[in-house]
Amino acid sequence: MAENEENKQNSENKKSGGSFNNPFSKPPGKTPKNNNIFWIYGLIAVAIFAIQFLDFGKGSKQISQTDFYSKLSSKEVTKIVIVNKEIAEIYINRTTSTDDGVMSGGAGPDFTMTIGSVDSFEDNIKEAQASLPNNEKIKPEYETRHDYMGEIVSWILPILILVGVWMFIFRRMSGGAGGAGSQIFNIGKSRAKVFDNAESEVKTNFKDVAGLEEAKIEIREIVDFLKNPKKYTELGGKIPKGALLVGPPGTGKTLLAKAVAGEAHVPFFSMSGSDFVEMFVGVGASRVRDLFKQAKEKAPCIIFIDEIDAIGRARGKNPNMGSNDERENTLNQLLTEMDGFDTNTGVIILAATNRADILDKALMRAGRFDRQIHVELPDLNEREDIFKVHLKPLKLSELVDVPFLAKQTPGFSGADIANVCNEAALIAARKNKTQVEKQDFLDAIDRIIGGLEKRNKIITVQEKKTIAYHEAGHATLSWLLEYAHPLVKVTIIPRGKALGAAWYLPEERQITTTEQILDEMCATLGGRIAEEIVFGKISTGALNDLERVTKQAYAMVSYFGMSSKIGNLSFYDSSGQNEFFVGKPYSEETAQTIDKEAKAIIDSAYSKGKEILQKNADGLKQLAEKLLEKEVIFSEDLELIFGKSRNTKSLDELSVRPENAEI
Repeated sequence: MAENEENKQNSENKKSGGSFNNPFSKPPGKTPKNNNIFWIYGLIAVAIFAIQFLDFGKGSKQISQTDFYSKLSSKEVTKIVIVNKEIAEIYINRTTSTDDGVMSGGAGPDFTMTIGSVDSFEDNIKEAQASLPNNEKIKPEYETRHDYMGEIVSWILPILILVGVWMFIFRRMSGGAGGAGSQIFNIGKSRAKVFDNAESEVKTNFKDVAGLEEAKIEIREIVDFLKNPKKYTELGGKIPKGALLVGPPGTGKTLLAKAVAGEAHVPFFSMSGSDFVEMFVGVGASRVRDLFKQAKEKAPCIIFIDEIDAIGRARGKNPNMGSNDERENTLNQLLTEMDGFDTNTGVIILAATNRADILDKALMRAGRFDRQIHVELPDLNEREDIFKVHLKPLKLSELVDVPFLAKQTPGFSGADIANVCNEAALIAARKNKTQVEKQDFLDAIDRIIGGLEKRNKIITVQEKKTIAYHEAGHATLSWLLEYAHPLVKVTIIPRGKALGAAWYLPEERQITTTEQILDEMCATLGGRIAEEIVFGKISTGALNDLERVTKQAYAMVSYFGMSSKIGNLSFYDSSGQNEFFVGKPYSEETAQTIDKEAKAIIDSAYSKGKEILQKNADGLKQLAEKLLEKEVIFSEDLELIFGKSRNTKSLDELSVRPENAEI
């Protein structure tokens, strides 16, 4: 039974094109309702025009003046009624006239005729009846009639048009049609999406979240409390009122919140931090009140606020906004609702952010967000699990090795891995393949890291030679240095903004020593050093390299305490509060010492790299020539030239050479 359900779930995932159900999408098989009411306005307008211009008479028709005067002289006319001095209604003797299509019944006129001047019309009548006796002559009757319907419409129609235009404008101003916030009078209502019934219930669960095992363990207690609260309350314990998901972008914070909603089976309110803030003053606080009012009515429930840093920034740090800051007012109301005088029972708040350092301390305290759950970048095993999830809908070749792909993507987030899988499928389709192969994944990784290849970029022969020696310098030093990152391949094919690139597989370590940083800096400077040794001059191609080593050197001195002159001091601010101050947290004399020490570190790394490249000038030249010939070289090519790498971490333990990667 469980296996059938799992197969059914996988088939649904394949149909949706993803690895898990999306609770925010429309249910399959249902089309969204058309809430456009402009067709109703059109029907009303048509009805008004019909009332105004269509003939709702009793079957009368127009008659020409010649026929009228002929019938009048032949005694066929029995009655003439002039209405409002404009229309003449003519009644015919039905016993004598049967060939004019006159209706044989009804009390209305048989014909109508538009007259000009009343006096001339009367004269024409007298002239047409001149031969008749006086007792047989027909005298016209006069009536004044009022078109009450037309008068009412002429008064009401302009008012309806003005009201309709007014409603249309304010519906547009308040965010379009539909929803609680679509009306100007409901601008202070909460815009949270509510999932509280079988149709809208979130289908994602913890099985759909690959990796994040530690985060799932921490947050599972919240789900257990909502399912079985007596287990905790009998011992006198209280469930945390709030949990804050903190981590880099793309690591799965929102997905984890969806899984909580799917596991708990309670009403779930989903909202973004920016949804609270509007152009109107007081709207944010009003929406917070309305959100918690709805939540209390449906307790126990979960409120999820994504990107809470939009309203949760530390207060009083922006002097330009003055005392009436709408964002601060919204935050104050949120603090009160989360843990104020009136406590919330059964309402659990989840929030997600990647800027926890800038959040207000009052928001972070226990009683509001009792827990901070760190959602970090996945490690090797977690990346393998994430790949397995996102590879399910793809048609894969048998040679695709999931552990190999996990090793090739250090530092990738879950969103990056999903992008790799999708990009690999697109590349395979572009090449008219029936399956996604290993090389497609390698091309996708290169595409995401370095950008699209630009083989048609115009590069002179001298520039290409400079680029080849530059990249050969990087590759040589990274191969010969003990602590540099293992090299995978080197290319001089322009990709993105780079004219050439070297691919490494950095070792996944939690701490870094001084020797490791210095060797990495030395390898980074290898391109600039090679240019100076071979050509006797330098170019602008080392801009990115110099930027990186400069940041590393200053971090060693001012953050990590790796300088003997500065000592064991760190000017790093983990709280992020220094960004609001113009001055530096150290004296001018210390600043000069930091500058000198950073320059000394870079100069030392440069000298070390220059010495190594001068000793291996022949190998550097061979490598550059091979790059000019093949454009792409791999670690095996360097091993043929320099022998085994001095790196203590063998490349074979991290990756293998890609298949068919010769260009």
